[in-house]
Amino acid sequence: MCWLNKIRSLLSGQQAQQQGAKRNGWDAFKNRGMKKKQASAYLRLPSSPDAQTETGETDVMRVLVISDTHGVHKNLDRVLEKERPYDLVIHLGDIEGDEDYLEAAAGCPVAAVRGNNDYFSELPQEQLVEVAGKRILLTHGHYYYVVAGLEHLTREAQGRGVDMVMFGHIHRPVVRQEGDLTIINPGSLSYPRQEDRKPSYIVMEIQPHGELEIFLKFI
Repeated sequence: MCWLNKIRSLLSGQQAQQQGAKRNGWDAFKNRGMKKKQASAYLRLPSSPDAQTETGETDVMRVLVISDTHGVHKNLDRVLEKERPYDLVIHLGDIEGDEDYLEAAAGCPVAAVRGNNDYFSELPQEQLVEVAGKRILLTHGHYYYVVAGLEHLTREAQGRGVDMVMFGHIHRPVVRQEGDLTIINPGSLSYPRQEDRKPSYIVMEIQPHGELEIFLKFI
């Protein structure tokens, strides 16, 4: 069951003002005032301690994190169906033209960024997402030279004061803690490069009062 009916990514401050700051109690995407090459968007998805299911049980917020699908649907469709329900899908780049397909298939809000193979995509280069009070930087990672190491990305994320940074590009899963910063890469659903070559993704579960669990999963 999705907590948001519709989220639009707004790539200019003028659009953000025109669309308004909130949609149905949720904050809309807002431009961060960067140049077009550095376009960024913002999404706030707060926890709801009072949200309950029809049976009276308290809902757990679920976020599906994927990356580097490269226009291939087989494993993407499999994971989308297997992991329902979720409240937000995050795609960390190299979606290769499947923006509309993913939004339709997910059936809930999608926060996605542009990868190095998304040549004509209008997706933002980065997004700042706030989920249950956690500030999360989304980026594909190639501008931070993540193939060579995570030093640049880590320094950038720490400098921005975020709680978590998520990236793609390397096609290998990463779950790492650097001080107060959590670093996540879900790997690739289509072309994994780690030793076992298993397609991978991440599911985050946030309890109503903010406790967060991260599950790295393989197909």
